Amino acid sequence: MIRVIAGLFVALPIAVVLATPQTALPQTTLPQTTDEGNAMFQRRCGGCHSPDRAMEGPRLRGVYGRRAGSTEGFEYSDALKNAKFSWDDDLLDKWLTDTDALVPGNDMSFRVANPDERRAIIAYLKSLSR
Repeated sequence: MIRVIAGLFVALPIAVVLATPQTALPQTTLPQTTDEGNAMFQRRCGGCHSPDRAMEGPRLRGVYGRRAGSTEGFEYSDALKNAKFSWDDDLLDKWLTDTDALVPGNDMSFRVANPDERRAIIAYLKSLSR
């Protein structure tokens, strides 16, 4: 950008122009409430999971921070029972991206390809563990 100041042409650094709010790049839209995460959970996970009862999959209330394969009253695959980790943001994201890459031989074959949807579901699961 060129500006005339006291009869002189002055070039303003491009970084100053790019840093203005008018030229900021749009951010990815993320769910802002646990209601949105709940809706995503119901749509993507609710056929096999419930927060408070076992279905095809284990109940998920309290899953965040819980040791993998440890919910009482649910029969996990040997692979998941033998996993040596507790669920956190990173591991839940990896799990929802590709369960077999994280725990080969598990019984869940579902994937959530969209990272925004994974973040929404993880935020909701996290809210169930508080």
